[in-house]
Amino acid sequence: MEPRMDSLTALPKLRIGNVDIGFPVVQAALSGYSDWPMRLLARRHGASYSLCEVMLDQFLITLRHRERTRHFLHLTDEEHPVGGQLMGADPAEFAQGAIRLAQAGFDVIDINFGCPVKKVLGRCRGGYHLSQPAIALEIVRRTREAVPPSIPVTVKMRRGIDDSSQSREHFFEILEGAFAAGIAAATIHGRTVEQKYVGPSRWEFLHEAKRRFPNKTILGSGDLFTAADCMRMLRETGVDGVTVARGAIGNPWIFQQCRALADGLPLPAPPSLHQQRQVIEEHFGLAEQLYGPQRCGTLMRKFGIKYSASHPQHTQVRTAFATVKNRQEWTEVLQTWYGDDLPGVYPDTHSQRSIVNCGPADA
Repeated sequence: MEPRMDSLTALPKLRIGNVDIGFPVVQAALSGYSDWPMRLLARRHGASYSLCEVMLDQFLITLRHRERTRHFLHLTDEEHPVGGQLMGADPAEFAQGAIRLAQAGFDVIDINFGCPVKKVLGRCRGGYHLSQPAIALEIVRRTREAVPPSIPVTVKMRRGIDDSSQSREHFFEILEGAFAAGIAAATIHGRTVEQKYVGPSRWEFLHEAKRRFPNKTILGSGDLFTAADCMRMLRETGVDGVTVARGAIGNPWIFQQCRALADGLPLPAPPSLHQQRQVIEEHFGLAEQLYGPQRCGTLMRKFGIKYSASHPQHTQVRTAFATVKNRQEWTEVLQTWYGDDLPGVYPDTHSQRSIVNCGPADA
């Protein structure tokens, strides 16, 4: 059990434009993960806001309502406010994609200038835009003009392409220009694009960015794997909110734990195996609604693997989830490994750092 922490309830509630978020710990966009079931479970466990997985502008422009692709724009009343994240190369197509997200009902449109995946960079998308401020700001302006004024536009950035002085200059040129163009908030990841997911996230850069833009809404990202990490980033950097990415996969309880620490309470005990089982069953049921019973089983493997990190015999449980094909096999894993209500464990932060691909949904 971690020690009692000073209360953070005096911190202002997070607000993005005209959208009230509330508690300043939210779920980040995660390609291949932050679909409707994951977002809904995060909200039910204390996340005040979540972001859909990033989608390509070209994909959205041509997207038709088909059974196999309907999950990309699936929203329900319970999860609002929710953001849609967008990635692309051409400013005009970016704006068209943003319109499609707004029409689908997303409360916030988030521009991705941070993805470090090689295939994304090779197509002049994501983090590549940090090397070309003029194009990046044209994307921001076109998106802001295309989306109704009532819908806030935000950006997600890494702290630069690399550690060069030019990269640093480009970062602040884009951030300042984006705020001038009307964005409501910026999320800053403390690693460079070149770093990908290797090495520590430089939180002092977040502190510097907030100091330079004290009256703007800035959220922090990077190396948030425990509730204590989230509270420490808020305290040390002065950012207005934090976005939990890999640390939230298979671990929706992190948001409840953050709320407890923010209230000055001790860190809650890890969820017991029966508590875990209830949530894992709930997750499978939601996924079954969205994808159908034929597709659901294999799609849920990656989540089962992440949930296994909270089991005291996580290695064996991970192996069991890795071969699941359908509901019957999913149930068998739960009966075998979650039958007795034993104490759970906190996920090992080293295993949580395994890389999650952030490449966009392109059907």
